[in-house]
Amino acid sequence: MTTIKNILQKELFLPNDERLVGIANVAQAGKKKKSSKQSFLCVAVFTNVDGVSHVNVYLVKKSDKEKYKKKLTWPLRDLKVVDGKDANKEHADFDLHLEKVYKWTASSVLERNAFISCLWKHAQRHLQHMKPKFENVPEALLEEIIKPLAGGHMTQEGVSMVMDEDYQELTTKEEEDIESLMSECAAAISNAETFTEQLSKKLSILDGANMHVIMGSEDQVFNLMKLLDDGIKQAETIESKLDSYDKILQGVKEQMEMMKEKDTLMSVRNQNHQKLLAELENLVKQLELEEKYSSSLSNGDLSTPNGILDCTAAAQQLQRCQHAAIHPALKKMGAAEEQLRKFNQLASSFSKRLSHYLNNLFIHQGNEMGETLSRQSSDLRLPPHNSSHRDLTPYTELMAWLKQSDRDAFRQLTKVYTNNLSKLYVKEIQFFLETAKQVAVGKGDKSRLNISGGRLSGSSASLSTPMDAKNRAGSVHSIDSASVADGDMAMRHLFDQVFDKVLSELEPMCLAEQDFCCKFFHLQSGVQQAPKQSDVIDEAEDTGDIWMKQKPKITIQLAEDDSYPREYIVENLGEGLTSKVPTWQLRQINDEIRSLLTDLFPNLQDDLDGFIQSSDRQDGYYSMYMLVRMNEHVANTQDAGSFLSVTFASSLVKIKRNFDKFVQQQIKTIEENKVSKKAKCGIISFVHTFEDFANQAEVIFRNSERHTDLDKAYQKLVAAIFGSIQRIAAEHPKTPKEVIMMENFHHMHSTLSQLKIPCLENEKKEAKAKYNEYLSAYTKERLGRPLEKLHVFVEGVNAKMNQGVKPEEVGFQLAFSKTELRKVIKEYTGKEVKKSLENLYKKLEKHLSEEENLYQVVWVSMQGEFIAQYKSYEELIRKCYADSNITLEFTIDNVLEFFSNIAQSH
Repeated sequence: MTTIKNILQKELFLPNDERLVGIANVAQAGKKKKSSKQSFLCVAVFTNVDGVSHVNVYLVKKSDKEKYKKKLTWPLRDLKVVDGKDANKEHADFDLHLEKVYKWTASSVLERNAFISCLWKHAQRHLQHMKPKFENVPEALLEEIIKPLAGGHMTQEGVSMVMDEDYQELTTKEEEDIESLMSECAAAISNAETFTEQLSKKLSILDGANMHVIMGSEDQVFNLMKLLDDGIKQAETIESKLDSYDKILQGVKEQMEMMKEKDTLMSVRNQNHQKLLAELENLVKQLELEEKYSSSLSNGDLSTPNGILDCTAAAQQLQRCQHAAIHPALKKMGAAEEQLRKFNQLASSFSKRLSHYLNNLFIHQGNEMGETLSRQSSDLRLPPHNSSHRDLTPYTELMAWLKQSDRDAFRQLTKVYTNNLSKLYVKEIQFFLETAKQVAVGKGDKSRLNISGGRLSGSSASLSTPMDAKNRAGSVHSIDSASVADGDMAMRHLFDQVFDKVLSELEPMCLAEQDFCCKFFHLQSGVQQAPKQSDVIDEAEDTGDIWMKQKPKITIQLAEDDSYPREYIVENLGEGLTSKVPTWQLRQINDEIRSLLTDLFPNLQDDLDGFIQSSDRQDGYYSMYMLVRMNEHVANTQDAGSFLSVTFASSLVKIKRNFDKFVQQQIKTIEENKVSKKAKCGIISFVHTFEDFANQAEVIFRNSERHTDLDKAYQKLVAAIFGSIQRIAAEHPKTPKEVIMMENFHHMHSTLSQLKIPCLENEKKEAKAKYNEYLSAYTKERLGRPLEKLHVFVEGVNAKMNQGVKPEEVGFQLAFSKTELRKVIKEYTGKEVKKSLENLYKKLEKHLSEEENLYQVVWVSMQGEFIAQYKSYEELIRKCYADSNITLEFTIDNVLEFFSNIAQSH
């Protein structure tokens, strides 16, 4: 117990300058004591600066966290009765009568008795009046000083109390006398026995002197004693009066202390009353709704601007009252509950009235605009909904109130709005796209476009080069046989304008509806940046249709406030404030917007895709126009997560697939191309049409981000063309392989040089290399050896020299003598050579095509090859038959003249 007392003194009473004088470990009578939560009754004394002591009784409890806390406090003067239950029987129960009766059971009889004795002792010392009564308590406990217990031993607490009471400090005068006395004897400190003997001797001397004086003045002593007796009597009389005065003053003192405490309590009570009054005034102010607001909510006109403003202000005031910042405990007050119940009823009534009115308004607007649609003109444009949005805008704040107050009614109104408007939008878009189809195929009036010249406003002549019609007849859907006539180019240019008009009409319509819905239904998408659309398409190609089911990636612009790096600034259109929205909530808002727009435009994706597929079936070239145009509109859509962006991006994926399919179909057509075997081949048709395709494509894709897709298509097409040229050259029975390869690769090189397409630079070099290779091969193959016998003779001479015969000794060989050489040379006169060359040129005319016109090129190549052979013959004659004066019958000048005359004659 001593340990616990020290702990309590240190933790609870020492900080308040209180002294713990009594303690008992107790539990409530009749209840089982819990070891986890101990309770102690403590008696503590506090002495203020005036020297006045106050005694308090405390109930201290030990919590689950091993901490001691004061739970209850009573002044000792409030103690009325201490009931020991039974004075003749030892037990641990006792009662304390305070503001009510507290029944306790101490942990032991000794603790109970010590605590009751402590209460009695301090009540006797510190309370003059209003002392508590001690009933059924053994008289042995009601003593000023604790007596030893049975066995002759005193408890540690009793010894402490006795020591506290007997101990008195020395006064200053007494301390000085003792010091003076001790200073007279030097051995007072070092030798206590000598000091004691000296003191005894002095005391004996003083006693003897006193006795002599007393014996010598007996009469004086008698008179002195008489005077002392009289003084004692008078002192006793005065003391009795002073005691009575002291008792009176003590009572006054206690009453003054009680008045002081009561004054303090009254001050605290007044402060509490003021705070309570302020709280009640604030409560009444926050829960007070003016009558004009109640009237507006009940009977306000929702069809006039002033009535809408009044109802909006009233709804906002009602919402302020319903969500007033008051303490939860105050909401349990009967008046507050009744007022809140009244507000809820008023909100429910106004919610029903507002929902009913807006429901009818939505239906009415849908029917009215539907009648306008039936009178819609045939112009290629979508009817605006500005007037409808303008009529609904005044109800924006009321929709915000309804969204917070009645979620079910808000959702139902949203559903009514989307159901009515979606039917209208479906009809408008279908009619609009059908009109666009009619205009695109030339059946409608082009003036219905209502647009100026588009990006592709150049004439058709600038897009193509006229070619032989017989090589271009057939379907316009195939590169192999597509006819780039002026009419086709005009139709394609018209389609480009129509498709751009379609997207230009759909885009503002969707964005206007999205903007209105965000404000009216209080949704707001984040500030986003659209990703590069080529990346979107590449991702779609990689993931296939799965991408269509996934949400597009979005990039959110971070707020400027660095203290919120993971939150974003979103404008609250209802309040006109800025608020921080976390990422997950921003994504949820975007989903709500897309969901709402999807309900409003349920068939937009299918209708737009149907228009795209129908156009693609009409002309495969349209896929290129659509790819460029759609990419431009997707790139201009800033909100990458919006409904329009997702819709256009999805259509862009389909257009890209159509373009790839179109290119693949052209490749297949090239690979399966068959040419006539009854006539010479010439330039193959797909070589011509690739030039037309490339010229048109370069105009269509000029400055477009989708040019990379065209570059990929170029490489695939050129690879297919090169392969098919070689295949056809190997299969054709009429035209030599070298001629087909030479002419077609020459044409491809010329085309690629004119186009100047960077991605086809390697293919251009390859085409030139192929052309030069087969030009040389054809020249050597067709020119052959025009001086055949001379050529055989020269080969024999070279063979002998290779065998080791010296050049000057070759003439001595019988077969290669000078005579034999002259015989061979005589057979090749100038006339014979010219005739042979004329026959050669006739063969060229049969093999080469007039379209590519490579006659002169090949003829010059053959001329160079013939002269090279001539020079080699002359060199051998000079080397082996020196000084023989043997020469050919014709000169190089004659050869040049022969070639020139033959070329001019043809």
